Amino acid sequence: MNTKPSKHHTIYYNSTTDDVVESKRQDFTLPDNYQIIKHTPLNYLMRFLAAGFAYLFTYGIMHVKVIGRDKLFKYKNEGYFIYGNHTQMVNDVFMPLTLFGWKNYYAIANQANWGIPVIGKTLLPYGGLPVGKNIKQAIKLLKAVKTLTKENAHIVIYPEAHVWPYYTSIRSFPETSFNFPVQANKASFVMTTTYQKRKFGKHPKITVYIDGPFFPDSTLTKKEQQKKLHDQVFEQLKKRSKNSDYQYYHYQKREIGD
Repeated sequence: MNTKPSKHHTIYYNSTTDDVVESKRQDFTLPDNYQIIKHTPLNYLMRFLAAGFAYLFTYGIMHVKVIGRDKLFKYKNEGYFIYGNHTQMVNDVFMPLTLFGWKNYYAIANQANWGIPVIGKTLLPYGGLPVGKNIKQAIKLLKAVKTLTKENAHIVIYPEAHVWPYYTSIRSFPETSFNFPVQANKASFVMTTTYQKRKFGKHPKITVYIDGPFFPDSTLTKKEQQKKLHDQVFEQLKKRSKNSDYQYYHYQKREIGD
């Protein structure tokens, strides 16, 4: 791997849970009465338009190559979950529309994303599932996910939580988000974004791998099922991440006293 990116492309962090990209409305909070699921004509129109932009941006501008999308075909009319590494601010929002069906795609996201101009106003209200900031909101999210899985939705989760642009390793993440496929008894897929050196230009080539499905093991307790799924997804992400051979940004941990 190229370990000598431009010094101007160094990002410093304290821990792998840091939010290295912060918006001006980082503390944005949705009201408790926010309607998560919107089945309206406007919903479908906005999704359709967003999907058109997604195809143009993902494949026309970013030139993303996707390997393994055929693994999804068998499950296109069934609900499932997708776990991915979070390394693209815009493409991670739009690319799933091209892979998991613009009518059925939803994404679990932090509420700060609703404060982002354009995306927070035009896309997330129609396909975003906000992480709760209190018990009432958390219960509301659980109920929404339960409803959507019955409607065969395809729900994307970035368990690392915060986006680290062009990061080539996998950050550790908790087992909590794997409660969703366990409770719903649905399949999980893994979506790994990797980066390769181009012959020309400084920006890396992007290759995305789809792997799975992985299923809850009903012979185990609920907690054990969550852990097993977590470990399977984490190991698959780490395995595919080894296909990255170029660092566009260099991530460096701050020393004590910096």
